[in-house]
Amino acid sequence: MNTPEPKLSEQIREALAVVQARSSLKPSVGIILGTGLGQLADEITVETVIPYGEIPHMPLSTVETHAGRLLIGHLGGKPVVAMQGRFHYYEGYTMKQVTFPVRLMRAMGADTLLVSNACGGMNPAWEPGDIMIMTDHINLLGDNPLIGPNDDSLGPRFPDMSEPYSRELIELCRTIAREHGITVRAGVYVAVPGPNLETRAEYTFLRKIGADVVGMSTVPEVIVAIHGGMRVLGLSVITDRCLPDSLEPATIEQIIAMANKAQPGLTTLMRGVVEKP
Repeated sequence: MNTPEPKLSEQIREALAVVQARSSLKPSVGIILGTGLGQLADEITVETVIPYGEIPHMPLSTVETHAGRLLIGHLGGKPVVAMQGRFHYYEGYTMKQVTFPVRLMRAMGADTLLVSNACGGMNPAWEPGDIMIMTDHINLLGDNPLIGPNDDSLGPRFPDMSEPYSRELIELCRTIAREHGITVRAGVYVAVPGPNLETRAEYTFLRKIGADVVGMSTVPEVIVAIHGGMRVLGLSVITDRCLPDSLEPATIEQIIAMANKAQPGLTTLMRGVVEKP
């Protein structure tokens, strides 16, 4: 006879117990490092490293450049927990699995989430290597991590999404960018299932519905963070131009190379946001 899967709140408690047995640190900020964007991990004074496979109910990263480790330590004098590698819907995980680490971060004490991603740029005025502050998003994943019975201890049944990305954190990020001479864009991210890149007609459609960049992640984590009452800042690195009239084939190697090029600026912004009071 199969043992029924524990409720989400029970899964969180089991994962939290394992993490707290390894570290007594209570992070105030959670960080998710996207494809090719792991350099910020080098800035963290790491006290504890826990491979995902050692945490109950945590999925395993299957995507190149996603190391699959939870880092607990300090950044800019603040206690933080960072995902060195995220999960994607296209890997075959459920939305609840994709977002489980955010639930864990919240249970650990984090009330702010900083999330980064690599994306395709559809705004013709922007270039690969540009960093975009996410001001809003469109969910075209065809699923939602909040579908199913709601656990009121984790968040409300109908969370408000009028401000998924904190205006306060957006302004702080812009200030830090000006102080360091970093050019930042601001716009709308659309999430699609993947894993294939989009067709010309799909890029045309996505642009017409109001998106500036397109990617295959982030939105589920943000929804769950808002459900849990967290403040969110999202930063996207544009790795390739997705303009239908001049579309060229893109490879994962090119995407990762461009993400690596943008890492110093992204790291400066995220570290600066953490450091500010």
